[in-house]
Amino acid sequence: MAKIWYDKDVDLKLIKSKKVAVLGYGSQGHAQAQNLRQSGVKVVVSELPGTDNYKKAVKDGFKPMPAAKAAEWANVIQILLPDEIQAKVYEKDVAPNLTPGKALLFSHGFNIRFKLIKPPKGVDVILIAPKAPGHTVRRLFADGKGVPMLLAVEQNASKKAWELGLSYAKAVGGTRAGVIRTTFTEETETDLFGEQAVLCGGLCALIQAGFETLIKAGYQPEAAYFECCHEIKLITDMINEGGLAWMRYSISDTAEYGDYTRGQKVVGKSSRDAMQKILKDIQSGAFAKEWVAEARSGKKKFLKMRKAEANSRIEKVGANLRKMMSWLKDAKK
Repeated sequence: MAKIWYDKDVDLKLIKSKKVAVLGYGSQGHAQAQNLRQSGVKVVVSELPGTDNYKKAVKDGFKPMPAAKAAEWANVIQILLPDEIQAKVYEKDVAPNLTPGKALLFSHGFNIRFKLIKPPKGVDVILIAPKAPGHTVRRLFADGKGVPMLLAVEQNASKKAWELGLSYAKAVGGTRAGVIRTTFTEETETDLFGEQAVLCGGLCALIQAGFETLIKAGYQPEAAYFECCHEIKLITDMINEGGLAWMRYSISDTAEYGDYTRGQKVVGKSSRDAMQKILKDIQSGAFAKEWVAEARSGKKKFLKMRKAEANSRIEKVGANLRKMMSWLKDAKK
């Protein structure tokens, strides 16, 4: 069984005795910085002047400073920048100010796992990974709740890295729900696999394949969209609330029987073999190498794929149908 810590197990005083710099005021940055401040922690943020995130930080009451200055001031540095730019900022702004006794924190282990960032031996290296988007981390904290988080320690130079990580997790709301012990390797590899094989890559490909199959068979695009895309949320909400069994209890017996007898035909041996290949590419570092090379080349292939997918038929059909659904949030806003 995994080791799990809760509020009663953790002392907030340790993180409150530190000075924390949050580099990046994006999804996780804005949430963690505000939660830390609300918990009484001394915190500064770093963002690029003129960006939307910089303006948001100012609006939220922070005075953003350059990364190098923030890293020099702090003794706990939380790097919440996109994976593909962390190493560059680290080498330029963080490393020169990373003196012995400081702690380097992450919310995704990518750059440590694949050795894109190599911290010196005299600092703690800690992972605090919330299992929810930043806006959820912030909203639940403000409501007196929290989201589960993962905790790992790669370097324990101070001999108190676990305690510091837990104290930080408590300050951002993690121990309210539970903090689970893991490793940088486990968090990174499972996170990448989940994104690629199931949550994003696998699910999006399945939705599009189902949509196109129905259209090819002569059905209306609108009907195909409702059945293969729109209703995904209804199913995932039930799984989120009570697992696969609750979802199956909640649907019709016809749907449940179709689930048991047809699902394995869609995700059969070829799909499982593909998952094994995806996992091996992650474990070997092949995916990380590919993504870093793509980012350093200007993301030309990535941006071309993004544009093509945004202009696909399913997106155009969905945009029109969502106008009928007044209860949905306007994603553009």
